[in-house]
Amino acid sequence: MNRTIKQFNITDIELFKSNLLAWSSSFEEVIWLDSNFYKQSHGSYDAVLAAEAFTSIKTDYYDAFENLKEYQSVTKDWIFGYLTYDLKNDVERLSSKNYDGLEFPDLFFFQPKRLIFLKEGVLEFHYLGMIDDEIESDFQEISSFIAEDKSNDGKKDIQIQHRIEKQAYLEKVNAMLTHIHRGDIYEANFCQEFYAENTTIDPVKTFQNLNEISKPPFATFLKHQNKYVLSASPERYIRKEGTQIISQPIKGTAKRAEDKEEDALLIKELENDTKERSENVMIVDLVRNDLSKVAVKGSVKVEELCKVYTFMQVHQMISTIKAEVLPTTSPVDIIKAAFPMGSMTGAPKLSAMKIIEDLEETKRGVYSGAVGYFSPNGDFDFNVIIRSICFNSEKKYVSFSAGSAITAKSKPEKEYEECLVKAAAMRRALQ
Repeated sequence: MNRTIKQFNITDIELFKSNLLAWSSSFEEVIWLDSNFYKQSHGSYDAVLAAEAFTSIKTDYYDAFENLKEYQSVTKDWIFGYLTYDLKNDVERLSSKNYDGLEFPDLFFFQPKRLIFLKEGVLEFHYLGMIDDEIESDFQEISSFIAEDKSNDGKKDIQIQHRIEKQAYLEKVNAMLTHIHRGDIYEANFCQEFYAENTTIDPVKTFQNLNEISKPPFATFLKHQNKYVLSASPERYIRKEGTQIISQPIKGTAKRAEDKEEDALLIKELENDTKERSENVMIVDLVRNDLSKVAVKGSVKVEELCKVYTFMQVHQMISTIKAEVLPTTSPVDIIKAAFPMGSMTGAPKLSAMKIIEDLEETKRGVYSGAVGYFSPNGDFDFNVIIRSICFNSEKKYVSFSAGSAITAKSKPEKEYEECLVKAAAMRRALQ
């Protein structure tokens, strides 16, 4: 598919980014990916906007990866979209029967008419031929865009409820520990939903609030008609560049401190925390195993193990696993081999997913799935949808979830507190 490419230099990048997002929100399909200029060794762009579908695919989990594979190979263009956690049911004989207040399709991808990349102060428009005469006027419009202020429209306090009350949560973690002590699993990620009904939010403003709190490297604003994902994700799921693939699971979290010395001490403690390290190492083993299904024999390597990275809200322990694939391997098969991501499931993966489904009370949907893109040559980059608010504007339903890894050393009370720490940013963004 031919695209017309034009470049512009911009000076006030933050203002332009803000205008760009507000401008794009009138389209039915939007994906905005923002790295917030976070220094990382595996990035392609500072930010990307994809808007307005020329073609798209929307499906439930049945044969979802095969359908996506066909769409991706036939389109041979940029495609952007999401994979929900429930595509696990396409990979294994599993089901998702828990409550679903959001009702997102299990998979959605689109080929954008309008595509805008930002890198090092240079803006690059990649428009499909049918609308390429709109590049100049779009640039002018975005540059001078003034967003409507809806911040006080019917503003009332959002009543956030817990899908699982505290006592029930503690009992469920104990049930998970019973599975661990019995040897069914070593570790599982257990999540709980926080939600509000009969609630309307301004998605752009709420996303900006959330992004401002955390400034993460994988921030995402997604709009699919009346459904929104507002994400401040710090985690990359999987990326392909040429024949190299990398996955960067996060396991291990510590809070930040105002005081520099105290903050440095918290980093040290996290680095040496045996529970957090063992959680991370278990998931690294799982990811190595997943990638080895599609990688060139002997090419799976751990580039970084349990390295602590600092974000505005928290310190996180991240590992980086690399592998080589054959040029003939389908990009979609690579993703399928590692799906759902180990950091959001557990080990062994299949048993963990069955137990999670049994003990959780909400269908995860986009939460703990992934958002990202495929390039025309089959490269891709996907994040993990955590630290995110999901919104169905038609049903007036707002939802966010938080989870933690349960291992033999877990204390139910501490796991509950970890969920509340992770949920705090979403709560703040909504208030």
